Amino acid sequence: MSNLEELVQEINRFEAIISEWDESQRCVAVGLKRAIEALHKAALTNFIKSLKEESMPALRHAVSDEVVYAVLLYHELVKPPKPSLEQRIQSALEEVRPGLKSHNGDVELVAIKPPDTVEVKLIGTCSSCPASTLTLSQGIEQAIKNHCPEITKVVAVNHDTVKTANSNFISPFSSQLTSSWVKVATLEQVPELGVLAVQLAGTSLILYRQGVTLKCYRNACAHLGNPLEGGKVENGIITCPYHGFEYNLDTGKCLTVLDISLQSYPVNIKGDKVFVKLQKAG
Repeated sequence: MSNLEELVQEINRFEAIISEWDESQRCVAVGLKRAIEALHKAALTNFIKSLKEESMPALRHAVSDEVVYAVLLYHELVKPPKPSLEQRIQSALEEVRPGLKSHNGDVELVAIKPPDTVEVKLIGTCSSCPASTLTLSQGIEQAIKNHCPEITKVVAVNHDTVKTANSNFISPFSSQLTSSWVKVATLEQVPELGVLAVQLAGTSLILYRQGVTLKCYRNACAHLGNPLEGGKVENGIITCPYHGFEYNLDTGKCLTVLDISLQSYPVNIKGDKVFVKLQKAG
């Protein structure tokens, strides 16, 4: 018998039998079990130390076996697998969800933007509640940061923006991503020192032209995801028409809040045609 599931079932069968014994008998069985486990843990600890010194590849190969890994995990000689970032974020949202639902509200994960940003959407009464900012900062944001220390920014995206700017979000955990160059405009369509908004495969983009140099960004303010296309452009700086956040269109960097930027896309010009490189799930 070598299958892990069968081995566990056999252990469970004997534990069920022992559970029906009287207390004195159970104490003897439990004491014997603990003594054997202590012996095994000491032997495994010494064995692992020897393998580490002599052959790390051999140790990795041994741990890849599910039975070996299960026993080492039981004895706390290996670390349990760390949940993915997305799983930890969902766990954080589950913590705050009961409180939100008690007020006919909810929250859902919209996007994960590596390395440190998460976008969420408040639903129901939470989306229009005057205290939604407080709910985000003291409830949702804190819960996410507790579960995911690597996340430093939690952004609330409004309902309309989710349908436009973020509808083409591609999970960073997708294992099948393909890139393709897609024609989006011609040079003459993009105003000199101005921006042109285009829709491409459900993604809203803005193009900025300075001579024959073009830049392409997601048409979404990094603050709350509002569209930037209606913002004032002056001296290479675009101002979000909703809350006044300013961005350098040459670099995409935010001038209002440091360390955040617009999401950029590679641009290629062939003749008078402008192509943008997009990633899509395969």
